[in-house]
Amino acid sequence: MTTQIRGAALLPARRSNIELHTEDGLTLVGELALPETAEPVATLVALHPLPTGGGFMDSHIIRKAAARLPALADIAVLRFNFRGVTSPRGTSDGAFGEGIDERHDLAAAMRFVAERGLPNPWLLGWSFGTEVALKWGRRHPVVGAILLSPPLHRATDDEIAAWHGDDRRLVAVIPELDDYLRPAEAAERFAVVPDIDLVNVEGGKHLWVGEAQTYRVLSEIVERLNPGALPLPTEWDSEPESATASAASE
Repeated sequence: MTTQIRGAALLPARRSNIELHTEDGLTLVGELALPETAEPVATLVALHPLPTGGGFMDSHIIRKAAARLPALADIAVLRFNFRGVTSPRGTSDGAFGEGIDERHDLAAAMRFVAERGLPNPWLLGWSFGTEVALKWGRRHPVVGAILLSPPLHRATDDEIAAWHGDDRRLVAVIPELDDYLRPAEAAERFAVVPDIDLVNVEGGKHLWVGEAQTYRVLSEIVERLNPGALPLPTEWDSEPESATASAASE
């Protein structure tokens, strides 16, 4: 049976609930999704939007990346709740750390990646998650970082400039109609990193609502992690599972 891949479609994968343990003594809850039969070719470590604005590991782009990319592109997806954040998976210990204490959360995720031997890790930050990636991502052995709708509220100009000349790849996906940082301003703010890959998305919005915008974002991710899997299929030849996670709240 052929089914359209859209909305809450949950494609086959090996999924397991995991816990991350931070250096400051907290336990964070999350999920690891692996390709069902193949070994992953790359790993996506997803950093979700602002907790105080409703962001969590099930924010829709992150949830859909975990639901689709293991099957469509042989990509492992690690997603988790930052400290103090609740989702259907559970509640992570601690309290919101303004993008500072979350450095420990990122470090715990990267230790998990190393312990599991997951290959070619990339950071995917969305909104607040981009601030954590920019501020603290260079401390870790990642291939690169993809910044989805970066607001650049917490990352300083010096922290952004520190990526200049770094071997890690930096990609910023900028919605034309973003609420916080639009293409012209993004070009100005990121001018200190001349080798950044700036992707301006016509008609894009901060929350990337709708299947067309979801497809574009997931395609930009796969272009960096496993370009041979493009174009992403829009149909699946067996019945997808029904997603059990709640709809995103951003």
